[in-house]
Amino acid sequence: MSPVLDARGIGMTFRNGDELTEVLKGVDLTLNPGELAALLGASGSGKSTLLSIVGLLLRPTVGTITIAGERVDTLSEAQRALFRNRRLGFIFQFHYLLPDFTATENVAFPAAAPAGGISPEMRRRARDLLARVGLSDRMEFPATRLSGGQKQRVAIARALMNGPDLVLADEPTGSLDRASAEQVLDLMREVNQEDGATFLICTHDEHVAARCTRRISLSDGRVESVMRTDLGARGA
Repeated sequence: MSPVLDARGIGMTFRNGDELTEVLKGVDLTLNPGELAALLGASGSGKSTLLSIVGLLLRPTVGTITIAGERVDTLSEAQRALFRNRRLGFIFQFHYLLPDFTATENVAFPAAAPAGGISPEMRRRARDLLARVGLSDRMEFPATRLSGGQKQRVAIARALMNGPDLVLADEPTGSLDRASAEQVLDLMREVNQEDGATFLICTHDEHVAARCTRRISLSDGRVESVMRTDLGARGA
């Protein structure tokens, strides 16, 4: 079974004038299909930088990245943008929905934007995904009329719109109350288990990490530990 993600020797150094800051130091990271992995670390550990590199939002200073069998660290900017749109899904702490768009339009956006509009097929898939995340009665609501938890469920549906190989989530429950956070975690776990979607979740929350099948801990720019966990009952 080929890994969904194979990152090798990832290093990242930022320059500010004459000052160099080494944020990542030879990180190796492999994810297999269907994993639900938590990426943990204190502030400054490099976890957000690593997630941005895997998401092709930053280029590493050194190292190689292969996603779903394709070497991506050498792609041009245009190729990276296309790969990001078609092969990766993103869920952010703040959902970044388009406020004047309906839930359906927001979910369809990753497919509709490159095509110049929403086709009937795109609309059907978006509506199917919204039904999947429990928002059948909110499909035509503008984003401004949705609660925080509902907005994050729309964001999950949007991340799945193009059938990505890998879904990257950056503190996906960080702006939610505990009840809404539990609903979002349940949903990601359900999609992971039933659809086999692969998730890498960047978090500082041990409660979120406890709901994942693997935890990868970063410290001072290096992988400190990798531990497989047993998915327990809800709230474990």
